[in-house]
Amino acid sequence: MIYLDKITKIYTSNNTRHVLFQDLSFEIPKGHNIAFLGANGAGKSTLFRLIAGSEYPTRGKIITDQHISWPVALATGIHSAMTGRENTRFIGRINGVKDLHAYERKVVDFAKLGKQYDVPVGKYSSGMRSRLAFACSLSIDFDIYLIDEVTAVGDASFKKRAQQALLERSREANVIMISHQIKELKQFCDSAIVINKGQLTFYNDINEGIKRYQAL
Repeated sequence: MIYLDKITKIYTSNNTRHVLFQDLSFEIPKGHNIAFLGANGAGKSTLFRLIAGSEYPTRGKIITDQHISWPVALATGIHSAMTGRENTRFIGRINGVKDLHAYERKVVDFAKLGKQYDVPVGKYSSGMRSRLAFACSLSIDFDIYLIDEVTAVGDASFKKRAQQALLERSREANVIMISHQIKELKQFCDSAIVINKGQLTFYNDINEGIKRYQAL
C-alpha cells in the first residue's frame, strides 16, 4: 500500500508559485503493475520522486509498508566521484543487502561495464551511468520498482536484457512505470493512474486508462 496523505507540492521559479498538487489524498492500490499517464508537466516524474523519497512534499506525507526502489533508468543515487564498484557497495549497504559479494556479482554481470566498473562514474557516458543504476536496482529484491522510460537505457542489447529482467521481476513484485511508449506500458502494466490537473484517477484496466489519457 502507498497512501498519499494530503500531499501538497509547490515549486517556486522566478518569484512565481506553481502548485502541482494541493491537499491530495489517494491510495495507490497494491498488487498492480501501474502505468502513470499524464501530459507533460502533469507531475508524473515529481510523483515518482515523492514516492521514492528522493524529493519531499511541501506539506503532507506518504505512508507505505512497501520496500520501494528509486526511479530505475535514472542515475539517481549514483555518486560521480565514486567508482562503479564503490557505488554498488554503497547502494547495497544502504538498502540492507546482506550478501554484498553476491549482489556485486549480479551487478557486474548485468551492467557489463568491464574495466570501467573501477573508474569514477563521473567519467561514464550517460548510458553507462543508467546501466549501472538499472543493474544496481534490479539486483535488489524491492516490493515495487519505479521504472522511468526503461527503453531509454543503454544500447539495443542492454535494452533487450533490461526488458526481460523487468518482466521477470514484475511476476514476483510490482512496477509503477512512466513511458511515452504505449506499447511498452501495455507490455509491463495491467492498470493505470491518470494524472490531470493535480488529481489522480485509477483505472483497473490499462486500456481504459490509456483511452482516458488520450482523450485529455
